[in-house]
Amino acid sequence: MYPQPGNRVFRDQLVTLADLQEFKEDLLLSINAIIQVNSPQPVKKWLKSYEVKKLLNISTGTLQNLRANGSLPYSKMGGLIYYDADEINRVMIGQKSGLQSGPLSTHPKYTSRKKP
Repeated sequence: MYPQPGNRVFRDQLVTLADLQEFKEDLLLSINAIIQVNSPQPVKKWLKSYEVKKLLNISTGTLQNLRANGSLPYSKMGGLIYYDADEINRVMIGQKSGLQSGPLSTHPKYTSRKKP
């Protein structure tokens, strides 16, 4: 269906319905592939401790300290601790903007960084 390199395409060349259908299917497949590659992963509402540690790049002890001093709100259900992803984002935004009163402002890992 597609012209080969070196072959010329003429104005009066016939395009059949089968050619159009094949083009449509190829186009839709290409669009779907682009959408799947560029679409962000769905964000979870609640994160477990290991996910928060990985996200914030902190140790288990640091996470426990953040819970204990109230910097990071959490919920405990059935022995598992869950953190609200929105709250973690708020904490991170507070730290990025350089607020001295941010929830992680007492943690040495974050206070040793230069403020913008």
